[in-house]
Amino acid sequence: MKYTTLPNTDIKISKICLGTMTFGEQNSEAEGHAQMDYAIEKGVNFFDTAEMYSVPARQETYGSTEKIIGTWFQKTGKREEVILTSKIAGPNRSFGYMREKLDFSPKSIQVALDQSLQRLQTDYIDVYQLHWPERKTNFFGQRGFKPQHDAWEDNIQSVLETLEDLIKQGKINHIGLSNETPWGVMRFLEESKHQNLPQIKTIQNPYSLLNRTFESGLAEICIRENVGLLAYSPLAFGVLSGKYLSGETLPNARINKFPQYNRYNSLQCTKATRLYQEIAHKYGLTLTELSLAFVNQQAFMTSSIIGATSMEQLKENIATIDVLLSDDILKEIEGVQAVIPDPAP
Repeated sequence: MKYTTLPNTDIKISKICLGTMTFGEQNSEAEGHAQMDYAIEKGVNFFDTAEMYSVPARQETYGSTEKIIGTWFQKTGKREEVILTSKIAGPNRSFGYMREKLDFSPKSIQVALDQSLQRLQTDYIDVYQLHWPERKTNFFGQRGFKPQHDAWEDNIQSVLETLEDLIKQGKINHIGLSNETPWGVMRFLEESKHQNLPQIKTIQNPYSLLNRTFESGLAEICIRENVGLLAYSPLAFGVLSGKYLSGETLPNARINKFPQYNRYNSLQCTKATRLYQEIAHKYGLTLTELSLAFVNQQAFMTSSIIGATSMEQLKENIATIDVLLSDDILKEIEGVQAVIPDPAP
């Protein structure tokens, strides 16, 4: 395994992070425990979860992933071997079963965190993240910002003050954002500087060969402000494994099992994926190796979040940490990006 440090800390974390959102939906408790066992064995010490997991979010499975991680901690006693992240869900009208109000008010943050700690069977979370912005902005498929009626009032100072209090209580160690925009990241950074409040350490956003929009504004912020990207969907819901190019039906694959996740289903995504597969095969690599190695080599990357529904997938994904792409390969990748830039928003 390869390691880096959580930005602005001395905490060593693996460059590959175990994503767990399938635990409780596509993976059973026993399968989730087996994945965590294997990840630890291979040197992965960084686990990511969220209160809304498993995915797709349903009332019946709300919190199931955290519960599975919690029973693994209780069974193995390995809490101290893991750097753990979780997230509080932001506003979303379809998730009303989570709490009375889905916002980042002091009460909501306290309630959400305490419930996560209880499910996780731990006293603290290493990195606590805001899962998406409270304000109305562009994410999940919307490329450009479109002004909308928005009752949101700037409460970033209050949010940081609440998180600071929870850090002082020892319930969280560090904070991060998820599905944020350049404006949002800079507002949090500037508020923390001017008010001497905790600084965000990470941002968890999508990044892959099919979606490099992070590079447009957020990459520079990460490098200049020392914020680390935790890249999710580095295989684009499995599309960049190449399995959907085989012609097989694959009824249990994620984008077939849950058709609402159609972000990577376009003809342009398929065309780009075929071109990337050709590059991989030309250089004796699998498409998975090419795709994950590309993400891992980015200067603004802290850790890539891999998720798998089978041990075979997990083993292949973790093994890609040893793959290094040459300048020739990277040049050919840029050639595809130039012709089909970011087919998935």
